[in-house]
Amino acid sequence: MGSKNKLKRFRENDNFTNVVQPTREEAVNDGLNLKGNWNKNFFKNDNPIVLELGCGKGEYSVGLAKQSPDKNFLGVDIKGARFWRGAKTALEENMQNVGFLRTQIELIDNLFAENEVDEIWITFPDPQIKFKRTKHRLTNEDFLKKYKKILKKDGVVHLKTDSEFMHGYTLGLLHGLKEDIEFAHHDVYGIGDEAPAAVTGIQTYYESQYLEIGKKITYIRFKFRS
Repeated sequence: MGSKNKLKRFRENDNFTNVVQPTREEAVNDGLNLKGNWNKNFFKNDNPIVLELGCGKGEYSVGLAKQSPDKNFLGVDIKGARFWRGAKTALEENMQNVGFLRTQIELIDNLFAENEVDEIWITFPDPQIKFKRTKHRLTNEDFLKKYKKILKKDGVVHLKTDSEFMHGYTLGLLHGLKEDIEFAHHDVYGIGDEAPAAVTGIQTYYESQYLEIGKKITYIRFKFRS
């Protein structure tokens, strides 16, 4: 993507009513006035809040929002030029239950109050395979603690990935922590009707390419034990 095109998208994001872009200072110092008030001040309803972390172009956030109009969805990513597409689509289709938050995921517990979120989706994250990159894996123990903090007591986390490494790493960690693994499969498209509709009913552009070449898609759904 050219730099001019990126700048154009950044400018459009500034004017999109469904995009929130706090400064790092606001996030670090709990300065976002939406924290604890996302339902009241952003979505203006009491429906459950669902986050997609590392949302990329926002395809999955928009797809989930269409699939579940009784829930509120927020795509979270630091790369605003990417989720511009999802934000623009949502506005063009007058979707009131989906928005986008530009921030680093490590700051997520500064931007949401305890027990404010009902579900978290992590879709096709970078597996950060090298050991020295462990701290950047979105399902490492530090990130899991952040998710547990903002999730409601029975809040659910979904991990959908094409990385067998990420799938195995996360399963091993969850077993070690004795968390509640509700569903796990290394080939979610290979189990037919047993697969949850939200998992196989929505595909990103790259996901469809993976499937075309026979690459397996893995899925885990889990809850935190109190």
